[in-house]
Amino acid sequence: MTEDGNVAHENKPRSSQNQASSQSQLRQWFATPAPIKRLFDRFPLVTYPSNELPHRIPRYPDKHVLYAFFTEDGARNDAASFNPGCLKWQAYLKFLRIPFVTVPSNNHASPSGALPFLLPASVGSSASVTTTAIPSSRIQRWSRDVLGQKQENVRHSKGHQDVHGGQMDGNEAVDSEDLEKHMRYEAYLALLDHRIRNAYVSLLVFWCMPQPDPPLQLYSLYLSSSNFASIAQPLYIDSTTSNTLVRLALAHQLRAAAQSELLKQSATIDVQAIYNESDKAFEALSELLGEEENFFREARPGLFDASVFAYTNILLDEGLEWKDKRIHEGLQKCENLVAHRRRIVKAYF
Repeated sequence: MTEDGNVAHENKPRSSQNQASSQSQLRQWFATPAPIKRLFDRFPLVTYPSNELPHRIPRYPDKHVLYAFFTEDGARNDAASFNPGCLKWQAYLKFLRIPFVTVPSNNHASPSGALPFLLPASVGSSASVTTTAIPSSRIQRWSRDVLGQKQENVRHSKGHQDVHGGQMDGNEAVDSEDLEKHMRYEAYLALLDHRIRNAYVSLLVFWCMPQPDPPLQLYSLYLSSSNFASIAQPLYIDSTTSNTLVRLALAHQLRAAAQSELLKQSATIDVQAIYNESDKAFEALSELLGEEENFFREARPGLFDASVFAYTNILLDEGLEWKDKRIHEGLQKCENLVAHRRRIVKAYF
């Protein structure tokens, strides 16, 4: 071997030693202290799987179960939910003729922290099969799967927009008419999700009195509310617990959440302006419906009909003791919306 080769042979171990020494120093810098290492060796961190639904929840292995806001009597009699978000999906499932049972529940019992959620029937009607809860955001997709591929093929063959879900169909080519319908659907849905919902929340939670300066139409929020005491308190709070302190805490949380939601859209809460906007929203929906039985001239009611019905039914329900009826007045002027609600109640409830 040459002299150069011998030198290279001698330098190579030195380089390796220097690298090993450097790595050792890095390990010392970032090494876990011995006491902490011994602690975690004895009590290692373990990531547990998600909790299953409580076993105390009623099980109907051979039926689809919708857990939502209901009274006990309402659930037994298959009555409409008193919560707009829950009633929307309850009505939608009924429109699709998907059989299901209803069970009263609350947000704390929901795997996602919000109602409604649905437990599908177990495969083969076996109670031992683990069923995954379906949140409201996935109920529409789940319902399409339940309806079967046959209806999907029929929908695709028609080549029209699926206004029941507010989405376009699966065709690769989308013509301008379908796109226009889709955009109209989204625009009118925004009226429900913002203007009417804001008015509903204000009416349900707050009692509003005008300030001495009428031109500004500013309103202050009081802790006492006529609608809160007659509707929100018994339905959302008293039915959850009998503990007075817990009820007070839940009432405070409900009002705070409602106020926070309204303040997301404006620095101040002008309740009169909110009510005025809801009146305009109902007028726009009334014009959209026209003389048709269902929105968007569909042969049967769909998801948008369910979304509208979720509010009109609760506002016009004589069984609910509304004290402040400022929203109701604007709705009752729209006779076709009132008739739309009446038809759905007669046909599906």
